[in-house]
Amino acid sequence: MTLQKDVSDSQNILIHACCAPCTAYCAEKLETDGYKVSVYFYNPNIHPESEYKLRFEELIKFAENKNYRVIEDNEPAERWFKAVKGLENEKEGKKRCEVCFELRLEKTAMFAKQNSFDGFTTVLTVSPHKNSFLINQTGKKIAEKYNIAFIERNFKKQDGFKKSLELSGKYGFYRQNYCGCIYSRGKKFKNA
Repeated sequence: MTLQKDVSDSQNILIHACCAPCTAYCAEKLETDGYKVSVYFYNPNIHPESEYKLRFEELIKFAENKNYRVIEDNEPAERWFKAVKGLENEKEGKKRCEVCFELRLEKTAMFAKQNSFDGFTTVLTVSPHKNSFLINQTGKKIAEKYNIAFIERNFKKQDGFKKSLELSGKYGFYRQNYCGCIYSRGKKFKNA
């Protein structure tokens, strides 16, 4: 049995964010739906450090423009590398990604619970390269573990990804060409 706490009257939610381009559409959509959004940047998977800093700086510029609170959890990458050890050669979208989603969503849920948020969600489902069903199943499982609501969304529906591209142009965001994981970047990273 999955616990789904009703957040219709309690709308203070924490949204896990990986970058400004994905966050813009998702946060604005949630706001339109009546939620008060705070942004949680926890991404020990993003490498190299220059990429991490660039994504975070872009997110901060967007958040300041929209008056969103941003929380950065800049945990050392060692935890992520340990979690995906042995999965380095997995193809994009397979087991390594599952482990990565779970790690990041669990930290988001823990922070949300410890800081009295009514629920949490993630921007990861806006990407056409990410399995929304898997991400939402992971979020619901973690929500049950921590007794907090998970706001299940597939943000790529109803042209969500297209709208995120339009907002990226409007705000002049830097748009990355890989998820952030050095293994998804492959040979391009080794030659950088």
